[in-house]
This record gives sequence, C-alpha cells and structure tokens, in this order.
Amino acid sequence: MSPAERYRAAGVDLDALERAKARIATAVASTRTDLARGLVGAFGGMVRLPMGVQDPTLVMSTDGVGTKVLVALRAGRHDTVGEDLVNHCVNDILVHGARPIAFLDYIAGAHVPTDTLVALVEGVARGCRAHGMTLVGGETAQLPDLYEPGHYDLAGTIVGVVAEREALHGDRVAAGDALIGYASSGLHTNGYSLARRILLDDLRLGIDAEVTELSGRVSDVLLAVHRSYWEAVHPVLPRVHALAHVTGGGIPGNLVRVLPQDIGAVVRKSAWAVPPLFSFLQHAGHVSDDEMYRVFNMGVGMIAVVAPGDADAVREAAHRANVETWVIGEITRGHGVALA
Repeated sequence: MSPAERYRAAGVDLDALERAKARIATAVASTRTDLARGLVGAFGGMVRLPMGVQDPTLVMSTDGVGTKVLVALRAGRHDTVGEDLVNHCVNDILVHGARPIAFLDYIAGAHVPTDTLVALVEGVARGCRAHGMTLVGGETAQLPDLYEPGHYDLAGTIVGVVAEREALHGDRVAAGDALIGYASSGLHTNGYSLARRILLDDLRLGIDAEVTELSGRVSDVLLAVHRSYWEAVHPVLPRVHALAHVTGGGIPGNLVRVLPQDIGAVVRKSAWAVPPLFSFLQHAGHVSDDEMYRVFNMGVGMIAVVAPGDADAVREAAHRANVETWVIGEITRGHGVALA
C-alpha cells in the first residue's frame, strides 16, 4: 500500500484535496486587487495598505457562520454560506468605519467532497469580489477523527483599514441622537440552533417544504444570504456616530456595546414590521418576546447612531443601495437598551 493509499484509508484523500486546491486557486485568483502582493498558494497572503489613508489603523475580526452549515448540508447547497461569512465579517469591521482589504478562510471537516469545498470557496470569493477585497489565502483541513463524514465548519478572518482619527468607537454618541435600523435579509448567521429545532425538529418540515406563511421553501428562507451593509453605509460614514451589527445577542445585546458610560437607548418595536419568518418561529416554537429579541435580529441587521439632522441623509444612502431603513428610537441618558 502506497503512502497516499494509507492516508486515504485513515480518512484523508490527498489526491482529492489536490484536485480541490487546483479549482480553489482559480476562485482565489479572481479576487486579487491592486493591493494584492505575493503569489496565489504561497505560505502567507500579502496585501499592501491603500495609499492616502492618514495614520492607517488595521481592524481585524474572526467569525464563523455557526450551525447554518447544517442547513447547507441538509439542503445540499454550499455556495451561499461562504458569502454569508464574508458579509458577516465585513459588517463587523464596518462598525468601526473600516474598509475591507483582505480575507482568509478556514474549512475543516471530514470526507468533504471536492465539489463542496470548491463551492464554499467560490462563495467566499464572490463575497470578496463584491467588496473589492483580496482573498489572500486560507486552509482546508480534513480531520476525520473530529467531524462526522461529510460535515464541515467554516470560519474566516478579515483585515480592514481606517484612518485612526476616523475610526468609530462610540465615543461620539450623545443623548438625543437618532437610531436608524437597517433591514435584515433574514436570520443572517445567528439563531440557527433554535430555528432548526423549531422548523426541522418540532414541526418536522422537510428542508424543501413550501410554507405559505414564509412565502417560500424552508431551504430558501434559512439559506438567505447575510446582508452586507457596506454599500448602504460607507458613503455616509462621516455622519455616523456609531454602528451596531445585530448578531448573537440581538438588538439589546449589540447596541449596548457601542454606548458610552451613562448613556442608554430606547428602541421602539412598533417602528418596523417584524418579518413573517420571525413571527412564524415565535408562534410555532412558543418563544417569548424576550428570547426572540435576544436570539434573533427580528428584521434589523444593523443600527446606525446619528445626529437627528443627519438621519435623512443616512437613510437616503441606504435607499440608493436598496436597503430599507426606519427611525427606530433614540439615545437617552441612563444605562442599557430598553425595548419599548
């Protein structure tokens, strides 16, 4: 038995990995920008800092897409979760006013088919191209002793840059500021453990079942791509006092992260119509309001804190990017986030 055959018998197919790498290299090369340096497939990825950024400060974040990958596995669709990953990470550094310049992905699994690996990276590459960002590298690890056959996890690291004096930290937030809520495109990448339990376990719905209340198939609703707010927000960043990406912890758990000491916020739930998906999950799963707003984004994926006089301009920028917005509350003196 050859070394390759012995390794294959242990659960790692080197030949399949090489075939995947060749196809992945094409996707990676498609993301190269004028900031890219070095070679595709090198041990490390390289980008230079963009010119004209005064006192450039790097902003970095690492995240994953959680158990949304289990929905992708059940649906047999793997080309969207990579894009989810990129958009989630872009939003996380956008909160600090940063422009994305580089991305790295990490895929770990066991006996993951070549076509699945390629689809995952092609989704990442699509997200990178949409933001003019280079996919500088990544890692694909076959770990048969850690994962069930065919299962995988997906994570990524983003690098962005912002002029130090333009970085958003929340220190400009003041009582009287307005809260602008940006519409989400669904669950994004949070709350999937509860959503899967309700839809797939409790209700025993098939992944491709048509649900009238959801106006579509379960798979389409659950795999809707996590929206990027880059195009909606970056043109008006100088007008923004703070941004909160609504992920795990919901609106109260994320908005509070950008509030200064002795500053609170009131969010008015009547300011927007909660999408049918969330209402359906709450009713079918008998979930309390408190838990719904702590687990899910409830239709608001990003919140901008702005001076009242800038609200119209900020909302108009979002409208040009085809993102619906609402004035959902205001900043107050006090502590924490109150849902009214």
